[in-house]
Amino acid sequence: MQALRSFQHSLETREVIHNNLQKFDSRRQSEQGLRRAAVAVTVYRGHAEAALMVTKRAGTMREHSGQWALPGGRIDSGETADEAALRELYEEVNLSLSPQNILGQLDDYVTRSGYVITPVVVWADVDDDHLSPNPGEVESIHPFNFSELSRSDSPVLQDIEQSDKPVLSMKYLDDAIYAPTGAVLFQFREVCMLGQSSRVLHYDQPVFAWR
Repeated sequence: MQALRSFQHSLETREVIHNNLQKFDSRRQSEQGLRRAAVAVTVYRGHAEAALMVTKRAGTMREHSGQWALPGGRIDSGETADEAALRELYEEVNLSLSPQNILGQLDDYVTRSGYVITPVVVWADVDDDHLSPNPGEVESIHPFNFSELSRSDSPVLQDIEQSDKPVLSMKYLDDAIYAPTGAVLFQFREVCMLGQSSRVLHYDQPVFAWR
């Protein structure tokens, strides 16, 4: 697979990401006893370069309020993961995209709270000026620029007494984004940007995200 030579939001970047995803054997997980969900791993313009769209969940949300997230949610009956990801993008940040914007999927991630999450990678030719957060779900929208996503001191792996698996987080500004969102961000970097077939299901979440 091919590594990105530039972090610009360009047709070349889109092509590299798409080609890497087409060569990547993404893995699905059994949904037996679990709820299905999808997240939109959205590549858009973040200031001077390509970025992934991350959000701060509204403080009024019943689950995981105030945490970093990717636009997403439960997959409705009769809906595919791709369809759910595009729907959630529109509902959460007022961004309407077509199936032609979908570049591929990453591995399913099984959460401690009972979900099987399918990450759907989409391409958007927009910046923050074209987005409007739904205040009932999203407090704010932020670009996670590719240059920061590729920093050498990230991810961070932490051992906890409650699990025999390391907890993964990605450094972001002066904060940290933990799995499951952090695991999806890390796999995007490894697969889409660096052209490596890295897996993330063996990384755990912090205890505060188990509920």
